[in-house]
Order: sequence, then C-alpha cells, then structure tokens
Amino acid sequence: MNSQTVLVTGGTGFVGIHTILQLLLQGYSVNTTLRSLDKKDIILNALREGGVDEFSRLIFFEADLTSDKGWNEAVTGCDYVLHIASPFPSGEPADENELIVPARDGALRVLRAANHAGVKRVVLTSSF
Repeated sequence: MNSQTVLVTGGTGFVGIHTILQLLLQGYSVNTTLRSLDKKDIILNALREGGVDEFSRLIFFEADLTSDKGWNEAVTGCDYVLHIASPFPSGEPADENELIVPARDGALRVLRAANHAGVKRVVLTSSF
C-alpha cells in the first residue's frame, strides 16, 4: 500500500476519472475536486466499471477554479497535485478571455494552495 496522497483536480472529466482509477489501483490515496459534490456518483460509477470497489482512499472536495473556496482543504495532506481541471465552454466563447482568464486564475489558485500546503510536486495538464 502506498502511503502518498495525490490531489486530482477535475475529477469528473474523462482524464480525471482515468487518472483517479490508475492512482487507486496503484495504492495511492486520492483527493479530488468537483465543482459540485452532487456529481461524485459519476466518478464512483466509472471507478466501479474500472474495477475499483473500495473507496476508503478517495475523498471528494467541492472547489471551483473561479473561487478560492475549498482549495486549501482539498490539498491539505497531499504529497502531489495533478491539475487536470480546466474550464471548457460548451460553445465557442465570444471572447477568448472567457476561457483564458478562468483557466489561468484557476491554475494560480491551485498552485498557491499547493505551495501553502508544502506539496512536493505539481503537474499541470492542458486543455485542447
């Protein structure tokens, strides 16, 4: 059993769910963020389909990239952060800053919280 904890942001996304699955299968404890805790069943159902049926090493936190609320709690006790979350609109935004500003500000929120918590390493992914 691995004693390290990883925060995965954007837990309901395709990449986020697969990342959580692999981390749990490899014995890590996982914290993950969701914009709304109402969506945690999406993750649990996908993990069950992937072969995980024990969730004691998985903790959900409500945190949104557009707000400071919840990030410090989500990253507390974590060794690593995998920042996968990124705002992605359903349609093309009228102004590119509608996508750029929340992504940039959200990444900065995650980095500040990770720095404050003494996280060893942060990995940032990008959106297409």
